[in-house]
Amino acid sequence: MNLVVVESPAKAKTINKYLGPDFTVLASYGHVRDLPSKDGSVAPDDDFAMSWEVDAKASKRLSEIAEAAKKSDRVILATDPDREGEAISWHVLEVLQKKKALKDKQVQRVTFNAITKGAVLEAMAAPRELDMELVEAYLARRALDYLVGFTLSPVLWRKLPGARSAGRVQSVALRIVVDRELEIERFRPQEYWSVEADLAADSPPFTARLVKHAGKRVQRLDIVSEAMASAAREAINGGAFTIRSIEKKPVKRSPAPPFTTSTLQQEASRKLGFTAQRTMQAAQKLYEGVDDQGGLITYMRTDGVSVSPEGIAQARDVIAERFGPAYVPAEPRYYKTKAKNAQEAHEAIRPTNIGRTPDSLRLEPDLQRLYELIWKRMVASQMESARLDRTTVEIDSADGQTGLRATGQVVAFDGFIAVYEEGRDDRPKSDDDEDDATRLPALKEGAAAKVEAIRTEQHFTEPPPRFSEATLVKKLEELGIGRPSTYASILTTLRDRGYVRMDKNRFIPEDTGRLVTAFLEQFFGKWVEYDFTADLETRLDEVSAGDLDWKVLLRDFWGQLKPATDQVTALQGVIDKLDEAIGPFLFPPKADGSDARACPVCGTGRLHLKASFKMKSTFIGCSNYPECKYTRGFGAGAGAEEAASDRELGVDPATGQPVLLKIGRFGPYVETAGDADKPKRSSLPKGWSAASLELEQALRLLRLPREVGLHPEDGKPITAGLGRYGPFVQHAGTYANVSDIDEVFDIGLNRAVALLAEKRAGRAGRGSAVAPLKELGAHPETGDPVQVMAGRFGPYVKSGKVNATLPKGTAPEDMTLEAALPLLAAKAGAPAKGKKTSAKKAAPKAAAKKPAAKKAPAKKAKA
Repeated sequence: MNLVVVESPAKAKTINKYLGPDFTVLASYGHVRDLPSKDGSVAPDDDFAMSWEVDAKASKRLSEIAEAAKKSDRVILATDPDREGEAISWHVLEVLQKKKALKDKQVQRVTFNAITKGAVLEAMAAPRELDMELVEAYLARRALDYLVGFTLSPVLWRKLPGARSAGRVQSVALRIVVDRELEIERFRPQEYWSVEADLAADSPPFTARLVKHAGKRVQRLDIVSEAMASAAREAINGGAFTIRSIEKKPVKRSPAPPFTTSTLQQEASRKLGFTAQRTMQAAQKLYEGVDDQGGLITYMRTDGVSVSPEGIAQARDVIAERFGPAYVPAEPRYYKTKAKNAQEAHEAIRPTNIGRTPDSLRLEPDLQRLYELIWKRMVASQMESARLDRTTVEIDSADGQTGLRATGQVVAFDGFIAVYEEGRDDRPKSDDDEDDATRLPALKEGAAAKVEAIRTEQHFTEPPPRFSEATLVKKLEELGIGRPSTYASILTTLRDRGYVRMDKNRFIPEDTGRLVTAFLEQFFGKWVEYDFTADLETRLDEVSAGDLDWKVLLRDFWGQLKPATDQVTALQGVIDKLDEAIGPFLFPPKADGSDARACPVCGTGRLHLKASFKMKSTFIGCSNYPECKYTRGFGAGAGAEEAASDRELGVDPATGQPVLLKIGRFGPYVETAGDADKPKRSSLPKGWSAASLELEQALRLLRLPREVGLHPEDGKPITAGLGRYGPFVQHAGTYANVSDIDEVFDIGLNRAVALLAEKRAGRAGRGSAVAPLKELGAHPETGDPVQVMAGRFGPYVKSGKVNATLPKGTAPEDMTLEAALPLLAAKAGAPAKGKKTSAKKAAPKAAAKKPAAKKAPAKKAKA
């Protein structure tokens, strides 16, 4: 009997079908051990000894694997073909050895790039030893991440209240986002004008742009005022034009290579709107196989772009059959990666059987869309180039002082474009940009061109765009920071820590993220440098290749990090140094040239960055404290001083009392006299600007909560108000959210009753009758369906009678069966609520025995 160990139950199920009755295939459910989240798990003083702890959820599964190993003649470790897969195999082997489950049994390692019968059987026929160089590279990376996290983070907590933690790679990714935001803030738009004319030369009208004025060449940004645009317009309007030249130039466009991990994440973001995490979860399912179809794609964690001869031959056959021989190039295309530090051990991501077209499959929506993207990219990569005819027409005035240019591009042969075109990132336009869709009419050199219309239009240059997931992954790859398997977790961590937020799928650094970046740049600058982090990745690759001892790498790194952290720990005045470093952001120059740091309340004090360790926050405060108690939140940005000043908005006509806008430590609020001892107050809702707040808005806030009317069923009042979680309507203890703050001021009775009814119906219908948000498949052990459900306290996964809450930040649509099974297993292994209650009831009995135990020694003392 042979025991095969893989990571996931889906993979185990598929492989088991290929191997037959002489093999038992069990899943480890991913990593089985990790470094405990406490100080001392990596011991630099003990030559970086690492203390591993078996995951509670994995303990039972490891016992099952150990029992199966004892009954087997051979143990085959068949985890994924990368560093993480090698590490999982090493962890399983270590645990089996400690459990004495191996004795003299043969242990082998096999890897396959695709979960197909042919690939699996071929791998089983060529086993190897565990690759300890890959394992050591994994150990070095885990030790580095641990040492940075448990060395930098405590310094961050002590010196910068409110900060969460610092990671080795995440901190550098955060710096990239912050640097782009600073670049945007420093950007000053430049005015420019475009001048175009509609011409006809015994032909239908066509459009040309100004390229020469007053005998000088005109580029995109050269016309900087309306006066210059008007002068150019007059020159065109009064001139006689002739077509001086027509140049036709054939152009070839070649297809992009098949996907790597990073390019798949980029294209899925651009074309499907997927996050990196969502992309990888769907790709994992396609790799492991769905139902009885086996693995649909090759291994999805790779930065190689090569394809096996078998894959190339399949693609060329499909192209010839579906598109014709003209679309098949004379020679196959071979690609080499240009990515820094790329490891081309694996193929590019492609369908395992390219003849299995997307329209022949019926998959979950995410899987179907991602498979189609992968299939199209692979097929296009082996297709003939697209051939284009680019035409440039030069038109001059009779005196040669004014020149116009018309450009057009026609697709002569679509080639790979018939299947797929790579998405484009945001970038500034240049004078060389062409419109692929523009087609010019038939024109002749020397023909007179008549001006039919002239257009001038004002424009402003735009700042560089914020990073999307696609462009941030691309930037990380270009810099050589991180690895394909880490990009999704890097981006997720930035969001989970609250260092960035997403707006229209763009990364915007939060104030805390900017402050953490400033802190690290000031005191740990080396560790957030792009080149330093990329060089460290190169050295880790040298460990993988066996060219560098992993302990040497760790000693060198720790020898630099430890003294730096000790120095910063002993340093005083950290907040003052940060105040100086990021002062331009906190206190941008005022339009009137006055002191940007002047306190708007007392007038004599100066504003500085301050820290409250008790409140675990940073804020802006006045130097005249405690005489002046003015404060505002950190990072209010340009114009914040005006917004942050206390001011009177007017008088409440109903009471004759003044209505005030005040700025507190937790943000702006409005206030008016209420009871003698308790003024009436209301915080400004999210999205409202303190700088532009008017009396009418303040009065509407102060009149909340308001009565909407009486409920038609019981006659009890329905009220509308603004609470901690936003605007709401309330009736008899039931709260229902209102989608828009403006609606809460004028919501009617019918609408309020409907919202409350929907809320109550959601509660009453909770349970088996409620439709699941997502079906994940059958539980491999019980056969019960695993579903994602909507709950009162958030989404959760359900299987049989076991419910497990989704981890914070996990979207229901991103949940997978593989991610759900450990959650359900952990919940099933937890003590039932009834048992907890009985334990509490038993506590008083135990307490009752304690006095008796204390009295016995007392009697002995008296004797």
